[in-house]
Amino acid sequence: MHFIRLCSLLLLASSYSKAECLIDHEGLCTPGITITEDTQVEITEEDLGTEIVTTTTTTVTTTTETVTNENSNDILDGSNGYVSSSKEGDMDIDWGGQGSASMPSGNSCYGLGTDKCAMITGSGNTTSNMGVDGMGTTFIQTVDISDLQINNGGEVKYSIEVDKQDAQDRIYLHITGLNGSNQVFNGTDVLSETGVSSGYQSYNGSFDFSGVLNKLTIEIGGRDINLAVGPVFDDVTVDVFYNVINTIVTQHITTLEEIYYLNIFDPTEIEFVEEVFEYNDISFDDGEIDFTPIEPETDEISYETVELEIQEFEIDFEIDLPKPEIVTVQAETELELELEIEMEMELPEPEVEEISNEQPKEETTEPNSETVEEPSVEAEDSTEQEEVQQEETEKPVKEPSAKEKAATKIVKKIDDKARYDDAAQIKTLIVMQILGDTKSFFDTQSIIQDNNINEYLDKSLEDQFGFLFQSAQNQTMEDLINGQY
Repeated sequence: MHFIRLCSLLLLASSYSKAECLIDHEGLCTPGITITEDTQVEITEEDLGTEIVTTTTTTVTTTTETVTNENSNDILDGSNGYVSSSKEGDMDIDWGGQGSASMPSGNSCYGLGTDKCAMITGSGNTTSNMGVDGMGTTFIQTVDISDLQINNGGEVKYSIEVDKQDAQDRIYLHITGLNGSNQVFNGTDVLSETGVSSGYQSYNGSFDFSGVLNKLTIEIGGRDINLAVGPVFDDVTVDVFYNVINTIVTQHITTLEEIYYLNIFDPTEIEFVEEVFEYNDISFDDGEIDFTPIEPETDEISYETVELEIQEFEIDFEIDLPKPEIVTVQAETELELELEIEMEMELPEPEVEEISNEQPKEETTEPNSETVEEPSVEAEDSTEQEEVQQEETEKPVKEPSAKEKAATKIVKKIDDKARYDDAAQIKTLIVMQILGDTKSFFDTQSIIQDNNINEYLDKSLEDQFGFLFQSAQNQTMEDLINGQY
């Protein structure tokens, strides 16, 4: 006999889209969830003498990675906590840097508005601290963004408004990303090169990076070649978009314990347990086991319900019932009738008479006399028996009616285990009554009074059978006497 105990721990079922983001991915990843599963199966077997315990432990490790894109918002806005008011991107204050510069306002800012802006006034042609050629003036600062805990790459986006009145001037924006002192990325966008009449423009750009990022160095520079009106800029914004990957590892451990008992139960006990489980609903409540008997579903049985059931089956059989055929069986019968009469009787000894010398006269038989033989008893019996048997073999074979077939099918449907219960017995009896067309059997029975029963019981053996016994005895003696001749 086997008993199985199932123990199940944490169950996690998830269905999400797959996120495409590797560890060294550069730029922003597609937001989503990636689920991977690893299954390990361990089987152990322990022989305890009276039983063998096999334990199967299945461990499913599910790794769920959730990728989202987060935004630092504008790190050059003092209200976000990354820079002070002197380093904000509204350019009210000079950031500091290389070469000469001014901070005009009003009409000197041209299309940027009447508030303050930053103007590039240096005419030099050198390399900036960040390695950009063609530089005369720079505005530069480094912003610490380590609080963002960027570890999985992302994208740095910027925007800047520029008004270049002299087509010979130039202006650029450069950003270097750092992980401590290590460079993660660097990028330079020339906003308006020498020879381009750009006038007022709003510029946007971005730089992708991977891995860890905790510092940004922002440099804006250019040249005022004719020293007339240099390029002006204002409203600088820098936003850092980065990937956030959350990894959740869960384990689903299923332990299946199978116990094989080594013939320690009596078969009768096992059979009893199986019957208990078969005929009872078993429930568990706070460690207690409750057995509730299963009540069999029984329909009320009556003459009308059984008759209706027979009619339903009878319709099916009548459709498939073939036309009756009378089959005549010709049988050749060889009859051998052997009549042997053996009778041993003690005949009385004949009396001895004196023999006279006179010769008895010979009886003569007339030549024309004929001996008439009576028909043999054996032949008559044989012929008669042949005729009877031939009549029996020529009787037609009768096909069962549809009603008889339907009744047989209903009786066979009764389960063997329930064949002798009250309902089955009643149903079988009703079927017999329907076949015999004796529905009145179930009517109220009347009691028939037999007024002559006492008179019948008073008859003696001699009165009842004396005459028959006497006649049989006389006939037997007569047969014995005739047998002597």
